[in-house]
Amino acid sequence: MEEQSIMQLQTTINGKPIQAEVPAETLLIDLLRDDLDLTGTKRSCDMQICGSCTVLLDGQPVSSCSLLAYETQDRQVLTIEGVSLNGSLHPVQTAFLQEYGLQCGFCTPGMVLTTLSLLAENPNPDEETIRAHIGSNLCRCTGYYPIVNAVKKSVQLTNNTPGD
Repeated sequence: MEEQSIMQLQTTINGKPIQAEVPAETLLIDLLRDDLDLTGTKRSCDMQICGSCTVLLDGQPVSSCSLLAYETQDRQVLTIEGVSLNGSLHPVQTAFLQEYGLQCGFCTPGMVLTTLSLLAENPNPDEETIRAHIGSNLCRCTGYYPIVNAVKKSVQLTNNTPGD
């Protein structure tokens, strides 16, 4: 029987320093969901296709289903649980709610985090840019129109600009 290699992990998740001993093969999604009880990050395809497991690593969207936990060593991880501001919804979350950018809710955490990443890069994206950016996340419920509208509304809310 092979002995498991245990890694000493030091990372920051949702602004909180985390120190843990994890087997070297532990995926980030398993650390989040099973060890830290951060179940907002969803597991679906396990192949980097659907976007349900999206988290931000140093501000960039990554698939936590295929990222080893130790790859977050000394880095910043943001999950959907860390998005709210002092217990209130983040403007991006508010926009998704107002524009019906969610139905079953399974893709929503990944969509919200992908939107946060987009707006950090480009605070005023056009529709083509929005569609390209969220294209890495699958949604079987909405047909994407409400999600695109939610991202547009996110732009308004985060930039404090009036709506249409």
